[in-house]
Amino acid sequence: MSRQAPWIRPRFRAPLDRWRERGASFRDGLVAVVLALLAFAPTLSNIGAQIGDLPQRPGDALGIGLTLAQTLPLAARRRWPAATLAVVAAAFAAHQALGFATTFGSLGLYGALYSAAAHQVCFRPRLAAAASAGYVALALVLHRLGSPQGIADYAAFYLTLAAIWLVGSSVRIRRAQEAEQRRLAAEVATATERARIARELHDVVTHHVTAMVVQADAAQFLITSAPEQAGEGLVAVSDTGRRALTELRYLLGVLEATGEDADPARAERAPTLGRVADLIEQARRSGQPVEFSERGEHQPQPVDVELAAYRVVQEALTNAMKYAAGQPTRVSVRHGGEHLEITVVTGGSDSPPADPPLIRVPGSRGGRGLAGLRARVRMLDGELEAGPRPEGGFEVRATIPTKTRPGVAP
Repeated sequence: MSRQAPWIRPRFRAPLDRWRERGASFRDGLVAVVLALLAFAPTLSNIGAQIGDLPQRPGDALGIGLTLAQTLPLAARRRWPAATLAVVAAAFAAHQALGFATTFGSLGLYGALYSAAAHQVCFRPRLAAAASAGYVALALVLHRLGSPQGIADYAAFYLTLAAIWLVGSSVRIRRAQEAEQRRLAAEVATATERARIARELHDVVTHHVTAMVVQADAAQFLITSAPEQAGEGLVAVSDTGRRALTELRYLLGVLEATGEDADPARAERAPTLGRVADLIEQARRSGQPVEFSERGEHQPQPVDVELAAYRVVQEALTNAMKYAAGQPTRVSVRHGGEHLEITVVTGGSDSPPADPPLIRVPGSRGGRGLAGLRARVRMLDGELEAGPRPEGGFEVRATIPTKTRPGVAP
């Protein structure tokens, strides 16, 4: 989308937008043709670049050709800036040395010089040196032909040309800096999105795989003594796997959604706080005794808030099944006016082990999930605290603002 200056009136914005939508070759070609036509306008005959000041020569076909050679090549000023400058400069030098009258078309030299400075990529120092050497040669030729101009006049004209070159160079540098900033911003956005997806994958895989391992181990423990309960455990493993596949499909859909192909309905399929009951039931099927309480009226929240709250409960229950399997766990959700409070307490000094006995996941380690979860909550201006309780057990407490922030879809 084109950027529009705020001071441009609405009636002029549509023509400017149509002009910007045209290709660069079309715009440059149109400018070159208009400049060529203006070069033959009598009212503009005294406006142009002039350095020789030789006795005026009557106009003829050669003069017309040199005038056109100073204007029409500007149509290629972006594609071949160095070649455009060479043709226009040679035509300007011949026009001055032969003593033709000044025309508006001689301003094409300034345009070609600016374009070379702004768009030439390779051999820029050599091009500037060649242009300077050509100007010195032109000054010597004009002096030999009897030009009344002195060294100061030639120096002043050269400084004018140098100033135009510097303007083009500054534009080129600014564009390069803007392109670099856009590249860095894209890299930062990509890294941020990768980190977010990594956190999502960690939350999904860790929780569901942990639950499946615990459920499968429990079923193996009960397969001889209580076959019916073992069968229920295997059904729970199947249900957990299906939930994991559903969430993984959602994440893959987020990765595939870009630009106009993004599906707004995907946000509705993201895990939300309303599905915490599924997590509770899943933990209970894994043998984790969980109590769940909810206070206050549940109001629809922004997607990021709902997903963060869901992940808090999910991560806390995952850690409970990993490191305190069989210990009582209490999940409390309180809906306040401006904040959503979530508390998950596992174990305690007076909490006896539950049946079946403690089952740990081999090779499991903690810390990464809570660290990523804390970063997620802080991105929503919330706070997350996790640690042992003085009276025993482990507590995870999160406070998340429920006000819709700019850029967060409700």
